[in-house]
Amino acid sequence: MAGFECSTFYRRNGERLDLVAATKHDIFCRQDYERLIRLNMQVARESIRWHLIERRPGEYNFASAMPMIQNAEELGIQILWDLCHYGWPDGLQIFSAEFVNRFALFAAAFARVVRDEMQGPHLFAPINEISFFSWAGAESAQINPYLRKRGFELKCQLVRAAVAAMQAIWAELPDARFLHVDPVIHIVPNPRKPHFNEQAEAYRRSQFQAWDTLAGRVCPELGGHEKYLDIVGVNYYPHNQWEYQGKMIPRTDPRYRPFHDILLEAHRRFNRPMLIAETGAEKRARPAWLRYVSEQARIAMAHGVPLHGICLYPILNHPGWSDNRHCHNGLWDYAGKGGRRAICKSLAAELKRQQRLFEEDVNDVQRIRLPAA
Repeated sequence: MAGFECSTFYRRNGERLDLVAATKHDIFCRQDYERLIRLNMQVARESIRWHLIERRPGEYNFASAMPMIQNAEELGIQILWDLCHYGWPDGLQIFSAEFVNRFALFAAAFARVVRDEMQGPHLFAPINEISFFSWAGAESAQINPYLRKRGFELKCQLVRAAVAAMQAIWAELPDARFLHVDPVIHIVPNPRKPHFNEQAEAYRRSQFQAWDTLAGRVCPELGGHEKYLDIVGVNYYPHNQWEYQGKMIPRTDPRYRPFHDILLEAHRRFNRPMLIAETGAEKRARPAWLRYVSEQARIAMAHGVPLHGICLYPILNHPGWSDNRHCHNGLWDYAGKGGRRAICKSLAAELKRQQRLFEEDVNDVQRIRLPAA
C-alpha cells in the first residue's frame, strides 16, 4: 500500500501545513496513481482536508477532494480515507461539543459524496493517530493545539468525535469499514532510573488506550463499543522503541523487541483485522527497513496475525513538519515538470523483492516459526 502524507496542522508561527499541496499530489494525483499501478500497488491512504472543505460552518465544497476521488475510481485504486489528519477548520475549538457535532456532519457529507462517486468497499480512518495526536497536541505541545497536561482530555474528545463520525457514516453507508491508526511502541526500563520501572511499563501499555476506549473497554461513557473497533492500523518506525525517559533503542540493541512480537501482542489483545498503516525510514535506511518490517510481518502472519497490508508512508518525499527540510523518506521525490518524480531505485528494488516473497513464497512463510522462549 501507499500512504500520501497529508498533515494539515498549524505551525507555531501560525502557518498552516498542507502537505498534499506541498507535494503537489493534488495537482498530479493521476500520475501518482499511475506510478503505483506500474509497481503493482493499488491501495492508498489519502486524506480529505477539512479546513478547505468546510470554510464556513455547515457549508461543504469537496472540490479539493474530487481529483483523488475521480482518478482513483477511474484507475481502480482502493482508497482508505483519513477524515482528520491533525487539522480542523479555522475558528472551531477542538475541546468544544461543536467540534464533535461538526465533525460528524462533515463525515456524513463526505460519505454521501463517496457513495455517489465511488464503488465500494468504502473505508475510512476517522481520526489519524488518536494517541499520538493527543500526546503531541496536548501533552508535549509539539503540534496544535500546543498544550500541555491535557493529553488525556484531548484523547477523550477525539474518541467522542470518532464514534460520532462512524455513526454518521454508517447512516449513509451501512457497509462502511473503519481503520483506527496509532503507533505501536516498546519502552524498556532505564538502567539509570530503576525506580521508574513500573511507570515505564504503564507508559508502554498506554499505547493501547485509544483502541481500548473506542471498543468501550475503558471509559464507556465516551460512547465506545466493540463494534467501532474494526480494523487496527499500527504505525511503526525506526524510532518507536526507547528507554523510559531516555534514548532511542536501535535494532542492534539486545533489548530491542522484535516487531513481530509487538504485532502478536496487538492481535492477542484486540483480535481484529490488522494493517501496518505506516512504516518507513529515511535516506539509505529505506530498503533495509522495508526488508526488516516485511520479514517480521511474515513471521507474525505465520503465527496467525490477520495482517492485510503494509503501507509505505510517506510514498512521496515531503517538506519537514517544522523546518521545511527535504525529507528523503518516500519512494518518489518532489514533482518536476509535468509531474515527473525521480524514484528511489534501491527502495523500488526492495519493494519488488518483498512483493515476490509475499506473493510467491507462501510455503516459506508458513514454515517460519518463532524461536523458543
